[in-house]
This record gives sequence, structure tokens and C-alpha cells, in this order.
Amino acid sequence: MNQHAPESATLRSDFDRDGYVAVDPLYGPDEMAAINAEVARFLREGVPQMPPERVYLEDRNDPTSIKQLQKLFEYSPVFHAMMFDGPIRRIAAEVLGDEAVPVNMQFFNKPAGIGQPTPPHQDGYYFHLDPPAAVTGWLALEPVDAENGCIHYVRGSNRSEGFRPHGFTGVLGFSQGMTDFGTLEDKAGTVACPGGPGTFLIHHSKTIHWAGPNNSLTRSRRALGFIYYGAGARLDVAAKEAYKQALDARLKAEGRI
Repeated sequence: MNQHAPESATLRSDFDRDGYVAVDPLYGPDEMAAINAEVARFLREGVPQMPPERVYLEDRNDPTSIKQLQKLFEYSPVFHAMMFDGPIRRIAAEVLGDEAVPVNMQFFNKPAGIGQPTPPHQDGYYFHLDPPAAVTGWLALEPVDAENGCIHYVRGSNRSEGFRPHGFTGVLGFSQGMTDFGTLEDKAGTVACPGGPGTFLIHHSKTIHWAGPNNSLTRSRRALGFIYYGAGARLDVAAKEAYKQALDARLKAEGRI
């Protein structure tokens, strides 16, 4: 694939200052056509082979209402190559200033008319890393704007000390959300990130972000997500596993996975 190199010569400094960077586009039309073809194939053929705890639906009675899929690189050579060998990992390493260790590749969707908001949160709250040296990449598969739920960042929130308070949200796939979001600083620093297919965003694990609902009755909002940890970060395995087991048990008890 003939990916587009990031245009900014100050990628790392922009990332450190703002907590995110955008590359618009990272992949051109032909590359996106190939990626979307693999996504379509995988939704038909791959999803039925996945364990239910890796398939999140907006409506458990509607198998077409897919909200999230987890660990895609374990099921598709195309996705594995994107995660391990493509420009996304190189960008992650550059902004981390360290080797980028692949952790998760996800499919995200907000189905037309029923896609729910993504609550304000910081990814690192889920990650249990010390230091919180991790990034999340996000690749738009189709046009994304305010109507169908583009991502919003609080610019510079990566430079705050630690994490803001989080609590259980009840939102599948985003179980923890900030409980004190909405300060004047939050509102003043908010930046919306619409874009077309191939637009790539990457943010630090401390960067506050959220997305609105999909208010379009005709358009979905599909994207791929990529999580990398810095090689120097240390994972609290026991805390991470305890969190995952408790969350899975709660979601199963509620009939959500």
C-alpha cells in the first residue's frame, strides 16, 4: 500500500503539546478501498468465529448492530500487517519515543440512528500502566463529522497530573467515564476532529476524548482502532486481569455480551 507520510515535520512536538495528532489522510482512496473490502469480508466471515466477549452489539437481538470488535489482528493477515508492519506502528513509535508494542486492534461503529455517545474518558485509566506510556490510533473508514459522531479531544489534557476521576457508565465498550468532565478548561480546550476515509488520529493515554451519538438516519460511523504500549511501560497484570474479569462478569450478568 502506498501510504501517505505524515506532513508535519514536528509530529512528536505537536503530539507532546496537544496530546494528539491528525494525519489527513494516512491512506489514499485505493488503499482505503482495499481496507474496507477486508472489513466487509471480516464482518461476514470472521465475526461468527469470534468468542462473544470480543463482539459488542448495540442490540443483542440484532447481530448486525455491531458496536465493537476486539483483537482483530489475531483473525486476519491483512489486519495483522496493518497493526505490526504498517505506518501506524511507525507513527506510534515516533510519538512515544520508544518501541511501540502492539496490544489491541479494534473495529468501532456507531450504527445509523442508534449509535450511542462515547463518554468522556482517558484510555490510560483502563490500561494499568506505569508510566502511562501508551497511545491509541483511530482510522476513519468512512466520512466522519458532527452528525454521525466524530471524536473530540481536550487539547493539552495529556500534560495533566495522573488521571481524572472515572466511574461506571453502563456504556458497552466504554465502561468507565469521567465523573467530573465539563469544566471551563475542558470546554475551552475542546477540538472536534471530523475527516474523510483514511483520516488517522492518534492520542496519548491521558488525553481526554469523547464522541457524540450517531444522529444520522442513513450513515454509519465505522473506524479501526489501534492500541500500542511503550516498551518501557510496566503493566500491572493482576490489576488489569481483575478489572477485565469483573467487567466481563458484569456484562454477562446484564446480558450485554
